[in-house]
Amino acid sequence: MKNMLHKTKISIPEKKRIELIKMLNKSLASTSDLSIQMKHAHWNIKGKEFIALHKLFDEIAEEVENQVDVIAERVTSLGGTALGTVQEIVKNTNLRTFPIDIFDLEKIITHLSHNFAILGELARDHMDASEKLDDMATNDVYIDLARMLDKNLWFLEAHLQK
Repeated sequence: MKNMLHKTKISIPEKKRIELIKMLNKSLASTSDLSIQMKHAHWNIKGKEFIALHKLFDEIAEEVENQVDVIAERVTSLGGTALGTVQEIVKNTNLRTFPIDIFDLEKIITHLSHNFAILGELARDHMDASEKLDDMATNDVYIDLARMLDKNLWFLEAHLQK
């Protein structure tokens, strides 16, 4: 990772920046994966609630994509390289793979809910780690990410509750 660092005058020691960049790139892969999965669900959902969920999935995908950009920009502001290629996403995501053969509303929402929860847990773990590394700006990125994930997990789970 050291040879991928770019010079910066940011006042965070290099050793800490390396840890933060690794952590952020892990989050970048998982958040990018979630964004792609939301778009897949948006395009392929079927059923009587189609139009409502089609629109909801598109709105959520946009929120997730905004977080992808924030995370990538934090990586580069720390002097790192944002590893956002499809190959890096596949290699580094923490999320469950989206089965391409599900179209049922309940199955899609259940799958997405699991991945929102997985990424939410990762965000909270990284929130704690970034605080221990004395980088409250990165901590703030994770606070915003967790808030967005929790809200949209609520929206998804509401469709599964009776």
